[in-house]
Order: sequence, then structure tokens, then C-alpha cells
Amino acid sequence: MPARLRRSAWLLPLALSALLAGCGSLFGSSAPKPAPLPTLPAQPLQLQQVWKDDLPSRRGPAQAVLAGDRYVVAAGNGQIAAYAAADGRVLWRGRLSQELGAAVGSDGVYAAAVTTESELVVLREGQEAWRSRLGSRVITPPLVAGERVFVLTVDRNVLAFDALDGRPLWNQQRAGAGEPLTLLKPGVLRAHRNLLVVGLGPRMVALDSLDGSVRWDVALAAPRGTNEVERLADLVGPASREGKVICARAFQSALGCVDADAGRLLWSKPASGEEGTAVDADQVYASDANDRLGAWKRGAGESRWTSEALLRRDLTAPLVVGRHLWVGDAQGYVHVLDRDSGQALGRIATDGSAIESPLSLTSTGTVLLSTRRGGVFALRLAR
Repeated sequence: MPARLRRSAWLLPLALSALLAGCGSLFGSSAPKPAPLPTLPAQPLQLQQVWKDDLPSRRGPAQAVLAGDRYVVAAGNGQIAAYAAADGRVLWRGRLSQELGAAVGSDGVYAAAVTTESELVVLREGQEAWRSRLGSRVITPPLVAGERVFVLTVDRNVLAFDALDGRPLWNQQRAGAGEPLTLLKPGVLRAHRNLLVVGLGPRMVALDSLDGSVRWDVALAAPRGTNEVERLADLVGPASREGKVICARAFQSALGCVDADAGRLLWSKPASGEEGTAVDADQVYASDANDRLGAWKRGAGESRWTSEALLRRDLTAPLVVGRHLWVGDAQGYVHVLDRDSGQALGRIATDGSAIESPLSLTSTGTVLLSTRRGGVFALRLAR
């Protein structure tokens, strides 16, 4: 079990669920304190708030996805809203009758979410278009692309639906699915050209988006250990892409990159950690289990630098913005670091609650995010 409890959790057999809940309180009481805010340069980078809104989230954090020029945010209590990414104008608001069990996915036209009752619900312009009951719990945000909705369940099945009417298109069930222990944390589900790239356990698998057939299958990690917990090495999202290279983390075990055109593993390195990655033309970025940020050469995976400036601050996956690296923490701060050294260069506070959604970058250089308390923020470097 991890040294401290973070936003991830385990999906265990029912008999062990209460035991795990008790362990969470014990871990919380003894967890090391986060490192103090790092010292900034004499002339730090100045960040400014471009716009802000609130989507009150009494049950579960607000999660979000950037779809073109729209930012779609969903709260755990079933509220969903779409904003104009440039200025925060509310384009539509919707409300589901059930609480949400998975974050939202959208292509800018359709928005898809999964309820705690394992129902996939698809909206168009804030109005429910259709819903479909699934056979398993879902934690990973649905992917909406090519007028299809793709769903990855916790038991590692992948389902495809027609976005217009909800007609089931195909179902790809992983051989050997149904292991007694899987990770209760968003996994890898993203598009690449005409492929659907998914994390199925420790493997990155490309499926044909039209029929679900397997195009390639690459292992990023080789599970090791004496028990089910130690062998758990599911890929966690978000995976990052630069051109044909997709990089991802295997939970608490490895970090690696795949040539998605050739279906070939480029490299995999042992690395602890449970948050997603960022990648640019030169480097891959990620934090470890103690929030030690690091950079690796994209081509072969050699370590470039590590930074302990944000230790134990419960970081989000990083985001590359030009020459900088952005990352959020559990106290609601957004930090900007030098991508070539890891030096902290600037920061800004949001609403004091944890940054929950992956940071998203618009075409104009604005960074969008949502918080546990339901705040929706657009930030950028001051000019």
C-alpha cells in the first residue's frame, strides 16, 4: 500500500472495503506534512486569473475536459456546465438526477458522464440525449470522438456507442479480466489517429475505433510482488502525447513511452508514482510517490533532472506550457517551474481546495482547471 493516502484508492472485494476505509484514517493521521511553499526568484513570474466561475460540488470534486474552444465541467452532484474557454461565458448548464461516478468527456457537441448507478448519460447542449446502463463501475472519463462515445470500465472492458442515439457498436473484453483487485483511479483512454489507445492493466493497447479489434499491444510494466497489491500496475491517466509518441505511468512501478504509429515500446523505466505524465519534443515529466518532480529524455528515458521543491504536496499531473511546467497541488496552488531545471519560478492561489482536474492548455496559452470545492479557473502568465 502506498506510503500515504492520495486521491487514488483501491477497488477491493466487498469484505475488505471497510478495512480499507479504516486504514485511510490511520494513514491520514500519520501522513508527513507537505513541504513549505518553495522560495521564488527575486523577480518571480506573475500569474493572473483570466476568468473564474463556481460549480458547487457538495458530493465529489468538479472534473473537467477541454474540447476545442469549450471547457466542460462536471460536479459530483450531477451538475454539468460548458464554458467558452476564452472568456468563461456559460454556454449551457445541465443537471443529472444522479450523482456522478466518473468525470466528464466531450467533443464540444456531446458531453458524456457516468453516474454512481453505472449509467452512461450523454447530453447535447445541456439536454439529455440518451443513457445506457453499463455492466460495471466506471472511473475513467468517457472519450467522445468521431461521433462515438468510448467507455473504459474498472474491470478493463472497453465499450463503444453511437453518440447520436446510444446504439452499442462494440465491446472489447480483455482476456483474463475480472482480477480481484483493480485500481480505483482514472486510467488511459485517448484517441490517436483512427485508433483508441487504452490502458488495460499494465499494457497499452491500441484498438480500431470502428470495430474494437486490437491493432497493437505493448507492456509498459511487468507486475512483480508477492501479493495482489504489490502486483497492481495499471496504467493511470492522463497519458500524454507528442506527435506519434504516447507516454504513460504504470501505477507505482514504471514510466514509459510508446511509438503509437508502430506499436513499439520506446523505453520503460522503474518509477514510483500514481499521477499522469506530460511530454514535449524533448522530455517527459512526472512526479513520484513523494511528489519529487522529474524529467526524462523523451528518446531513451535518461534522467535529466529531479526537483524536491514540492515534496508531499499531492501534485496533479504536470502540463507543459512553452518553456515552463505547470502543476497543481492539494492546497489549491498552481506552480510554474522551469522545464529545463525544475526551479520554481512562480505560483498563484485558487480557492484553497485541491486542484482536481488535469490542467488543460487552450490554443491561446490559457490554463484551465477545476477544484475540489467546485471552482473553475482560467489562468495565464501576466503580460
